[in-house]
Amino acid sequence: MNNIQMLQEPTPTISTANKPIELYIFVDPLCPEAFSMQATLRKLQLEYNHYFTWRFVLSTELTSLNCLSKRVKGCISGIELDINHPVLPSIAIKAAELQGKRAGARYLSKLQEYVLLSHQDVNSYATLLKIAEDVQLDMNEFTVDFGSKEAARAFQCDLYIKREMEVDEVPSIVFFNECIEDEGLKVSGSYSYEVYEHILQEMLNEQLVRQPLPSIEDLFSKFHTLSTNEIAFIYSLTEQAAERELKKRMLQQKIERIQTTHATLWRLK
Repeated sequence: MNNIQMLQEPTPTISTANKPIELYIFVDPLCPEAFSMQATLRKLQLEYNHYFTWRFVLSTELTSLNCLSKRVKGCISGIELDINHPVLPSIAIKAAELQGKRAGARYLSKLQEYVLLSHQDVNSYATLLKIAEDVQLDMNEFTVDFGSKEAARAFQCDLYIKREMEVDEVPSIVFFNECIEDEGLKVSGSYSYEVYEHILQEMLNEQLVRQPLPSIEDLFSKFHTLSTNEIAFIYSLTEQAAERELKKRMLQQKIERIQTTHATLWRLK
């Protein structure tokens, strides 16, 4: 497991005393590996959310990030908005996060759904506005925040954290415990669910207690859109068994099926 290493610094302060572990989750929002890791992150939240807080750190790979065109700078400063650029989805996510961490997570999830469903170009400002509408953000606030220095600085802060923690691969997760003197544990790349369980247990130095999984209906109320693979993974089912359960709920008109090139998605009707 060569991609797991200890970090000396920077070590953040835990934000909630009741949850002794903090996860820094480094993702490129449009990277296929981020999609494949989503099921693992969702299951960790469902079963062990009582142990940890978490934050996404955006790690968009842009070769020209430090020399953006005047048009992109204009977009960030609110001068010109009708443009298309790979940095815009990350700025949009940070703008959504200004309405709360949950709002940012909903926005990221819907953005990835747009990519999977081959909707309009997610590098387009107009499409990013539509995504904000879909997740019911305050549109006036989002529009202002999208063109604000705060959203741009928040994204720059994420890139700074990535450099400081020497994260060279995405996705990666850095685990910190509540003792700021202790080292963090950086896990580069994706691993099996059991590896993350083992790390949590080792850092807590106690036997983990799983929370019971919600019903499939409650799961859709929480995440809205899930793939057949995610349902199978979360509930430890075969894909065939997961498909049967989902089809039952489709016939009951609780969810609808969306077939894509890469996956079968299901969402609340």
